[in-house]
Amino acid sequence: MTTPTYDAIVIGAGHNGLAAATTLARKGKSVCVIEKNETAGGMARNTTLAGGIQVPEIAHLLYNLHPKVTKELGLGSARAPLELRKLASVSLSEDGNHAIIRDGKAELVDGRPHPEAAPFAELMRRLTLFAGLLGQLSTKSPPSFEGGLTSLNALTELGGLAKLGLDLKRIGKKDMREFLRVLLSNAYDLILDDLEDSPLAGALAADAVRGAYAGPRSPGTVFTLMYRMGQGGGAQLPLGGMGAVSAAFESAARKAGVEIRTGTGVARVLVENDRASGVVLGDGTQIYARAVLSNTGPMPAMMLAGAKHYDVEAVRRMRNQRCKGSAAKVNLVLNGTPEFTGLNTDLAASRLLIAPSATYVERAFNPAKYGEMPENPVIEAIIPSLTDPTLVKDGRHVISAVVSSVPYGLEGGWNDAARERLAAITIATLEKYAPGIGALVIEKQVLSPACIEARTGAPGGHWHHAEMGIDQILTVRPANGMAHYQFGPEGYYLCGAGAHPGGDVTGLAGRNSAMQLLKDGVL
Repeated sequence: MTTPTYDAIVIGAGHNGLAAATTLARKGKSVCVIEKNETAGGMARNTTLAGGIQVPEIAHLLYNLHPKVTKELGLGSARAPLELRKLASVSLSEDGNHAIIRDGKAELVDGRPHPEAAPFAELMRRLTLFAGLLGQLSTKSPPSFEGGLTSLNALTELGGLAKLGLDLKRIGKKDMREFLRVLLSNAYDLILDDLEDSPLAGALAADAVRGAYAGPRSPGTVFTLMYRMGQGGGAQLPLGGMGAVSAAFESAARKAGVEIRTGTGVARVLVENDRASGVVLGDGTQIYARAVLSNTGPMPAMMLAGAKHYDVEAVRRMRNQRCKGSAAKVNLVLNGTPEFTGLNTDLAASRLLIAPSATYVERAFNPAKYGEMPENPVIEAIIPSLTDPTLVKDGRHVISAVVSSVPYGLEGGWNDAARERLAAITIATLEKYAPGIGALVIEKQVLSPACIEARTGAPGGHWHHAEMGIDQILTVRPANGMAHYQFGPEGYYLCGAGAHPGGDVTGLAGRNSAMQLLKDGVL
């Protein structure tokens, strides 16, 4: 047996990989992170466009960065600085009658309460309450029933479920019944039970399906809406862009003693006697360790180790995992300040949503089912340069837009013409709410789901590495029998968004995986 060089090797320097590495390093373990790109960050990094303008390449907002991860890694401290700004959400209307969502309350543009403020506040109260219940499970490994109830670990995990049951009972009979009624249902019906089909309803419907290959009428979308509500549903803008977030994770890792190697990829994972023993880099270099953690998607992680180390059923489940990406990224550089109908500069610096109704959101998804682009897409846009002028110069601005329901498998394929068409559709849609914005555009960057897959390795270009459907969460994420982070060969662990609790920039999948590895006694 070759002498290990490190206690652990982490494949991929996305935020989850860095969270896993830092967690292990702070427990006294020697850790090396291998990243194929020249910079760390994965989907949470900046890119530089013409003239040195910085834009968030893919992800552009923080929703559910978990307080436990922030505290344990020291994010936001002097050793890993991170400054965040809380944003209101503005659900746009072509006539300027926009809906403003701030701290779970609905307002009009002039600050008066929205006509549906009361039912909206009650719906948000319930969703936040239910999300808090489910959130109890996010910082723990999902329950495992292998080996029965004889081990202390199994009893501890079941204790978490028992606490959830007690807390569910404590919220009262009415809320408990409502939780059980809506958990597996569709967001469209839930939202329109309480609200008119307007921009306010559209905002919630869009949040229920952002990044998912689903429309709000799809079963289980209430769960994904609750997931988005994990930390109250608010959006935070990092000053310096998402690159500042990945820089904070990277700084925390380095300060903990983690070695980070960029610009080199892992060709395969070394497995000896059914145990992960290190990695082979693209140039043939072999690095040895007592454990290997993969921040890739589940199927790529399996291929790195070799399908021969898994049983036939595990391979079948990975091949059948749903991971169709459906969100594209369009970054625009403007040579002036865009003006949105009815919005002052302060509100224009908010999270801007183009989702004028829940029905609009559902119809936007329909073309994706047939490999077609939506002509009227749902868009989440921010103008980070209004909050952080250091990103640009010479009076320019950037618009960062997440365009939903864009198919990974576009009919005819993703070529330059297809990307140009997506940019044109995005600009034309924005033009309805900000007349003249198209004339301000001087540079475009378009990343289709296929482009995102090529740049990050995320299967299908899916932002969460796998669909967050009810059949791919908790004890069946990434698949039944593979949900405890330990991934095939002994000492090989999955630490990315394809593991519990899933996507968004939370850091929990990486942190939980490292904690499970330590609990298993591998190191």
